[in-house]
Amino acid sequence: MASPHTRDDMRAVICEMPEEWLAERRMTGADCRDEVWDGVLHVSPQPTTIHQGLGGNLLEALKAAADARGWLRFYETSVYGPSSARKNYRVPDLLVVAPEHVAERGIEGRAELVVELLSPDDESRDKLPFYAQCGIPEVWLIEPETRVPEVYVLRGTAYFAVAADARGVLHAPALGLELSVVAGPKLRVAWQGGSAEI
Repeated sequence: MASPHTRDDMRAVICEMPEEWLAERRMTGADCRDEVWDGVLHVSPQPTTIHQGLGGNLLEALKAAADARGWLRFYETSVYGPSSARKNYRVPDLLVVAPEHVAERGIEGRAELVVELLSPDDESRDKLPFYAQCGIPEVWLIEPETRVPEVYVLRGTAYFAVAADARGVLHAPALGLELSVVAGPKLRVAWQGGSAEI
């Protein structure tokens, strides 16, 4: 019988991680989404199929705009803080980056855009100060079920939300895109001469 003090969605804090547990996570690939925040390990739950499907389709929708600028697209790739070793990194769902910031271990300090697909009780919003320290000019937060996007642009050392225009469209300047929600619901990503609904 389950303890009345446990829940499926409960957060856990373990002060010292056993090395054998970390080794098993590395061996099985379970650590691919783990993050280290100033030396503290953050283990995120596995994403849903809706989350994964949206992410894959959005990565494809960003291709033309990224290619036009000579930028690269990545899925679930670590972004390392400026001047950090392995003790400070985050793993956004998607990112677009200039080639000079790509290293074998991940992205060094700066991307042009990061996208976080929201999950219940996740830490996406808590990552914004780190992304600001990295000088990332634009962050999107998207709710997978409703497809509602939020666009944040960096001004100085803080992010500010982009307000929708009279048509309900968000203008995302990093890639020159327009985001809106259409029937479905689907996320409509539009660029000059084209669009995708995902």
